[in-house]
Amino acid sequence: MSLKLYYAPGACSFVPHAMLELSGAAFEPTSVKLHKGEQRSAEYLALNPRGQVPVLVDGGEVITQIVAILLHLDAKLPQAGILPAAGMGRTHALSTLMWMNNTVHPTFTHVFMPQKFTDDEAAQKAIRSFALRAYRNLLGEIEALAVRATPWLAGAQPSALDAYALTLLRWGGYAEIDPTSLPALWALAQRFAALPAVARVVERERLQLNVYQPAGA
Repeated sequence: MSLKLYYAPGACSFVPHAMLELSGAAFEPTSVKLHKGEQRSAEYLALNPRGQVPVLVDGGEVITQIVAILLHLDAKLPQAGILPAAGMGRTHALSTLMWMNNTVHPTFTHVFMPQKFTDDEAAQKAIRSFALRAYRNLLGEIEALAVRATPWLAGAQPSALDAYALTLLRWGGYAEIDPTSLPALWALAQRFAALPAVARVVERERLQLNVYQPAGA
């Protein structure tokens, strides 16, 4: 098996990174430093012309987009528990995963990078302010899911949902949201990060779970 994952520390690539480590499969983690512009290098753009992470290389095949990567790994590594295997549990988990990816994730992009949507500075401030309120509400929805977790978001086994929830909550710190204000979700994220395999990923990416700083701190 030849698997290579290109990830950026703290980015959404944490999700497949964590799931690969949890699977026990052999893979080569390769860091892409976004702040240094490595995603715009000729070598990286040859893999993903969009210059985004994550990228999974499986043998000679290049796979982009986080959901596609997770579904590919789920089929290849069924022991990883990336998603429930079948039935309504799988259907509901897929629904939540898609929502995290197509709604919660891009809402944070509007908070963190409003310049991607307009070059008008006043409009950027308005976009960020509006998206910040929306992001708080979306994290509240994930908090409600965490309250009902049994004990993980997809059931008895940690899954991609828990990895994505940790990532989205962590980003909330950059959006002026104290993660401890969402106690069930914060507890879930800490439990997930404490799993030995996930702890290796947290250490490899040098992640601080709580990046929130109160205004004026």
